[in-house]
Amino acid sequence: MKASPAAWLGLAALLAVAALGGALFPASALDWQPALAVREPWRAFTAVAVHYSPRHLGVNLAGTALVAALGWAARVPASMAAAWACAWPLTQLGLALRPDLQHYGGLSGVLHAGAAVVAVHLTLSSRGMRRALGAGLGAGLVMKVLLETPWGAPLRHPPGWDIATAPLGHATGVAAGVACALVAHASMRHHAGSTTPIR
Repeated sequence: MKASPAAWLGLAALLAVAALGGALFPASALDWQPALAVREPWRAFTAVAVHYSPRHLGVNLAGTALVAALGWAARVPASMAAAWACAWPLTQLGLALRPDLQHYGGLSGVLHAGAAVVAVHLTLSSRGMRRALGAGLGAGLVMKVLLETPWGAPLRHPPGWDIATAPLGHATGVAAGVACALVAHASMRHHAGSTTPIR
C-alpha cells in the first residue's frame, strides 16, 4: 500500500479553492436544495462552495487545513483520497433524509467525512499508537455527532455563531466517510491479496 498524501492535499486544496470561488456566485445557484436534488444533482458537489458569512468561510478554511494535515500525518494512500472524494457528494445526498432542511452550504460536512476517512485508515491499517489515535479520532467524531443530536431540529443557532448550523450535515459526512473508507480499505486488501505471488 503506497502512501500518497499528495493526492489528499490536492483534494483539500480543491475544496479550499471551491470555497473561495463560491463567493463569486449567489448562494442559491450552488447550495444544496432537496427540492432540486433530482433536477440539479450537481449541487451535491457545489454546496461546499457556499458560505453564509465571512466567519463561516474562515472557520471552514481552517478546518480544511486541519483535515489536510491529518491526512498528511497519517500518510494516507491515494485510495483514501479517492474515498474522501466519493464521500463529498454523498454527504449532501444524505441530507435528503431531512427535506425540511431546505438549504445547505459549506464545507463542514465534507470535512467531517475527511476526518472519518483518516480515522478508519489509521484504525484498520496501522498498529500501536497510530491505531489507537485512529480509534480515538473515530470515537471523538461519533461522540461529537451524537452530542449535536442530528435527529432533532434541522437548524441550530450555537452561541457566538452568526449563522445557523445543520448538525445532520456533520452526521452524514461521518457516515459517508466511514462507508467510503471501508470500501477503499476492502479494495486495497483484495488487490494486495490478488497480487501476492504463489510460492
